[in-house]
Amino acid sequence: MRRDGFLKSLAALAAAGALPAPAQTALALKMMIPANPAGGWDATGRALGKAMQDAGAATSVSYDNKGGAAGAIGLAQFVNASKGDPNALMVMGAVMLGGLITGKPPVGLDKVTPLARLTSEYNVFVLPVDSPLKTMQDVVGQLKKDPGSVKWGGGSRGSTEHIAAAMIARAVGVDPAKINYVAFRGGGEATAAVLGGNVTVGGSGYSEFAEYIATGKMRAVGVTSDVRLKGVNVPTLKEQGIDVEIGNWRGVYGAPGITAAQRKALIDALSRTVKHKSWQDAMDRNGWTPAWLAGDEFAHFVDAQFASLRATMAKSGMI
Repeated sequence: MRRDGFLKSLAALAAAGALPAPAQTALALKMMIPANPAGGWDATGRALGKAMQDAGAATSVSYDNKGGAAGAIGLAQFVNASKGDPNALMVMGAVMLGGLITGKPPVGLDKVTPLARLTSEYNVFVLPVDSPLKTMQDVVGQLKKDPGSVKWGGGSRGSTEHIAAAMIARAVGVDPAKINYVAFRGGGEATAAVLGGNVTVGGSGYSEFAEYIATGKMRAVGVTSDVRLKGVNVPTLKEQGIDVEIGNWRGVYGAPGITAAQRKALIDALSRTVKHKSWQDAMDRNGWTPAWLAGDEFAHFVDAQFASLRATMAKSGMI
């Protein structure tokens, strides 16, 4: 075979992900983050991009933040701009499922390629440090007295903290349809609202509020886990007599129309990355729990989550 013909064949095999790992070239990746900066998806996407470079799975990673509508705006842009692109990734998670259920946008996750679930995280509810309310029981008491006077702040409509707030109301005998929920476009806005005392109670993934809880700028009053989080001295809702447990998770999708070989190459790159020290350090730093699930198993998980979330949201009067 002539040398130029051999090189073309080699390049074609590499593009299809058909070469052994040592012969594959690391990718110049494009990461869609369908949220504004400073939130959980942003932290996940940027930590993943750095770890992929540190693990040798990517030569470079560019980031595109496109917030709004619980990720639906970024999802639509990803679908339209990335068809067939094996170097394109999008971070997402449970929040997007809730947003798709409530918002019913024209573009859904059926248009993109499921790759892997990466992490799991529970939500924490916090009070502004100078709030007259001091505990979750104080919040519940005020909620029972006047549901509209308790302003819940968090992510987009349909986010896990929105669902959790509705579940709390239902669990304590308050009509979930009466809760006063203020949706913010990203974790940064929600954080600012809590710090500024512009909401009664704020909800988010624990990692997003951890710094402010540790420095006393927010008062944590409950987590949505079944048992207390390791190393975190915050009571669960359940131990406070509120029968609510709900988790958040985050994962990665590929572009529409990539080949089976290209999908496998991306999953292999992600698998290699989550074993690397750079990603492990990010997990520890953010208090994320490993939740690796890849390929078709991840796709089936997402389908089951859609059904479960829809049922929960219907029970809580959200849809």
